[in-house]
Amino acid sequence: MEILTTILLPFLGTVIGSGFVFFLKGEMSRRLQRSLMGFAAGVMVAASVWSLIIPAMNQSEHMGKLAFLPAFIGVWGGFLFLLALDHIIPHLHLNSDAPEGMKSDLGKNTMMVFAVALHNLPEGMAVGVVVAGWLTGNETISAAAALALSLGIALQNLPEGAIISMPLKSNGMKSSRAFVYGALSGAVEPLGAILTILLAAFVTPILPYMLSFAAGAMLYVVVEELIPEMSEGEHSNIGTIFFAVGFSLMMVLDVALG
Repeated sequence: MEILTTILLPFLGTVIGSGFVFFLKGEMSRRLQRSLMGFAAGVMVAASVWSLIIPAMNQSEHMGKLAFLPAFIGVWGGFLFLLALDHIIPHLHLNSDAPEGMKSDLGKNTMMVFAVALHNLPEGMAVGVVVAGWLTGNETISAAAALALSLGIALQNLPEGAIISMPLKSNGMKSSRAFVYGALSGAVEPLGAILTILLAAFVTPILPYMLSFAAGAMLYVVVEELIPEMSEGEHSNIGTIFFAVGFSLMMVLDVALG
């Protein structure tokens, strides 16, 4: 039950956030969008550092001065993996009319969902690899640490669910359908986590690499997507402030629970 809760929490956050479409009217303001993007970016950066990169280095202490190497390789691997997906999968970012990835005939709404699904993939991988490490008895990963990471990602998925469902509604989609699309954008997270856990026997020997791989993928999303979107348009510090809020909250959760 504890494992299932840890896996499903991030998806539940997306579902609840997507449900805001039934209660909020009109378009989401740019100020609110920036705040939510900043918060999500802060959570993801803190999770990458405290929940993934630091444990990866701790597990490589036996390598002495080269203890950084697995984390270094993993971060670059995750970064390049998302870079490749970014060039392959057709998607459309928030407040943009220029699709990215391979050319396709997909509609605007579908490509917006793909953009969020691409964003959510590394989060599912992160939860999965931490749970896999815990299940295989890794001394540096506890059930509480896995739950802290899952809870932090769920919290930042609350606004992300609204960020995808509200624009879909503004584009003329019915509230119920916008909710389903928003919720489905988060379905990749439990799927990615379950797949990683099923491969636990293979993941365990290279756990430091996998932890930092997930961190690199998450950092790519932050730098390529969240930071530009929280900073676009008229200058405002609101995104930066909420980045600090998200970072601090995730840091507290990881240290206090993990």
